[in-house]
Amino acid sequence: MNTRVDYEHLARALQLAERGRYTTAPNPCVGCVLAQGERVVGEGWHHRAGEPHAERLALAQAGTAAWGATAYVTLEPCCHHGRTPPCTEALLAAGVTRVVGAMTDPNPLVAGQGFAQLRQAGIAVEVGLLETQARALNRGFIKRMELGLPLVRCKLAASLDGRTALANGDSQWITSDAARRDVQRLRASSSAIVTGIGTVLVDNPSLNVRLSATELPGMAADEAVRQPLRVVVDSHWRLPLNARLLRLPGETLVVGCADAPKRMAALQAVGAQVYRCAAHEGRVDLTALMRELAQRGINEVLLETGATLAGAMLAAELIDELVLYLAPHIMGDMALGLFQLPQLMTMNERVAFTFIEVRQIGVDVRIVARPLF
Repeated sequence: MNTRVDYEHLARALQLAERGRYTTAPNPCVGCVLAQGERVVGEGWHHRAGEPHAERLALAQAGTAAWGATAYVTLEPCCHHGRTPPCTEALLAAGVTRVVGAMTDPNPLVAGQGFAQLRQAGIAVEVGLLETQARALNRGFIKRMELGLPLVRCKLAASLDGRTALANGDSQWITSDAARRDVQRLRASSSAIVTGIGTVLVDNPSLNVRLSATELPGMAADEAVRQPLRVVVDSHWRLPLNARLLRLPGETLVVGCADAPKRMAALQAVGAQVYRCAAHEGRVDLTALMRELAQRGINEVLLETGATLAGAMLAAELIDELVLYLAPHIMGDMALGLFQLPQLMTMNERVAFTFIEVRQIGVDVRIVARPLF
């Protein structure tokens, strides 16, 4: 049975894991606390893929005090050789006698084998404490491991009457500076930003992170902020060769489905990556695209686009979460809406959501909701 001390130490490990939100992808966020009873002897959190895991950092801090200690880990210790050696071996060598883990690692290379190795070596292992909180921390990684798809978060900004732009396409700016800075943090925590060619042709967006490391919790002041992969869904390869997002630091992937080798070569010549995706009704097959992004190690996608692609993603049941910023003004019924969907004939055809959070951001309101597919 878990004690108050177990809860406190594992809660601290979750706090440590959170510090990796902006740096760990494609790896999960993981924290570890080593303790002798109530006394903490070592702490660590995984910072970046290829660098030491949380357990090894905590063990290095603890030194000989790790002998006979309990290790509190937010995710099952790895048991395979990847970019770094197995953490199970390090825990055994350090003399840890008990492990309290929040959850099993969904990675097929681990998937319970890490805990099994520890048990076989005589270490007491308990799993499941604060599991809900641990799973919430790594929703994208878990979905990629379990379903072969990234977590998709759709960000939209609208007026109180649900309008995203005027009829002429003008949309700058619907929301306040505070809301737009909040979006920057969403971008920084995402592995990829996906948009449609229509949005690029109208807005010529940058789709980059414009925050410094000091503005992102867990990052050191001298660290470079990771730029998410910019993905343009462009079925017929219409992206202008002088588009702004092709001239910025970071990588841009243009995804089409038409057979146009010359146009694809031209995009590659100006620095874009290209991927010819399977087609569905003459357009990019969005499910196939999401599977391709997962294959590339993308845990979380931020969808920043117009009503056409947003509606298609929603209709394909590929959106996991909606982040909607509502501004305190009215734009009228001639302005553009949030999702382009087929006409609904009955109320039973509505797409239902459940509210997760409602919070004021500056003068605007941020609503986080999840569809009930």
